[in-house]
Amino acid sequence: MTLDNADRHEFSSGDLSASVTAQGAELCALNNASGRPYLWGAEPAWPRHAPVLFPIVGRLREDRLTHLGARYQMTQHGFARNRRFTWVERSSNGCILALTDDAQTRAMYPFGFTFEIRYEVSGDTLETHYTVTNTGDEVLPASMGAHPAFRWPLADGVDKDAYALTFQSEETAPLRGVVGGLLTAADRPSPVNGRILKLTAGLFDADALILEAPASRWVRFAAAEGPALTVAWEGFPQLGLWSRPGADFLCIEPWCGMASPADFAGDFVDKPWMMLIPPGESRSAWFSVTVEG
Repeated sequence: MTLDNADRHEFSSGDLSASVTAQGAELCALNNASGRPYLWGAEPAWPRHAPVLFPIVGRLREDRLTHLGARYQMTQHGFARNRRFTWVERSSNGCILALTDDAQTRAMYPFGFTFEIRYEVSGDTLETHYTVTNTGDEVLPASMGAHPAFRWPLADGVDKDAYALTFQSEETAPLRGVVGGLLTAADRPSPVNGRILKLTAGLFDADALILEAPASRWVRFAAAEGPALTVAWEGFPQLGLWSRPGADFLCIEPWCGMASPADFAGDFVDKPWMMLIPPGESRSAWFSVTVEG
């Protein structure tokens, strides 16, 4: 554990160790007691580990936010992943970081907020809690989401096609897709067979798979044998699944909010799937990662 490093904090339960950076409040390592890594290593194919998505998930049409007749430019997934958070608390089993609005954020997103992220390990589980608080004097429209990339395969010598996702519940509703970063209609036949999504190298050739309203609140990522993990969540209504073709990672992404539909060009506060937080109030959600093997 390192408590004196201003850029990075390492913490452990004994069974599970993790590391978080102040830059983007990003989880950048997740290893079991024997040192097995479960998180993607931010290799050149996609140089991130688990970026935090705020105050948007996905893209806005033309990367443009419109509010009270004024226009602002904000790129895909928002700015949190590229901003340095402040350490609020650091301990042997976790940490809390926060990001608050300033002149730079208001040039892209004209609202007052505090965005706090809490990480905590217990046993073989890492929990991550997101809380957005409206510190301004008008309704705060916001989205937030997780984007952790897990190694796929989780163990050397196992074929990627040996893996599947097993959902808590059947997930057979049509899916949304992404074209040019914007949402398509919910008209893609679900590749989930009951509760099972067989993972194949070509599954993400047309970009992400998006479950707009999954019935499940957890999904297990595993092959028939070897290490596995389960991602569980509460307070995140949507779920994204993504991998870059040819890269050895799988992103399992609980979201509160999604990209703009391709035909949406209205005011930001009217964008579908937004949290609309009254002044002085907060919204929270959490997800966990439990490792096996």
